[in-house]
Amino acid sequence: MGYREFIEENVRLVILKSLATEVDYALNEHILLAALEAFGHHKTRDYLRNQLRWLENEVGAVSLKEAGSVLVATITSAGLDHVARRTALEGVQRPSPES
Repeated sequence: MGYREFIEENVRLVILKSLATEVDYALNEHILLAALEAFGHHKTRDYLRNQLRWLENEVGAVSLKEAGSVLVATITSAGLDHVARRTALEGVQRPSPES
């Protein structure tokens, strides 16, 4: 695995873990960008949108809806199972055992 793939897999995990901690399992893209920055990922809105669409279309880990000009992501049961280490989604970094 190359560096770019490693970063993308980590970004996807940060997104899922951030969504899993919310009471309603949902966050908008502005809050998700801030979450990524907290973990050292300084990414553009377009980059985040591409990752969210990948998570929705490739592994079904999130569902997306538009609220005006903003995307809102909600974690699905597949995403929750990955975060809880019940299953492993290809292309998403696995959570560490202590998280």
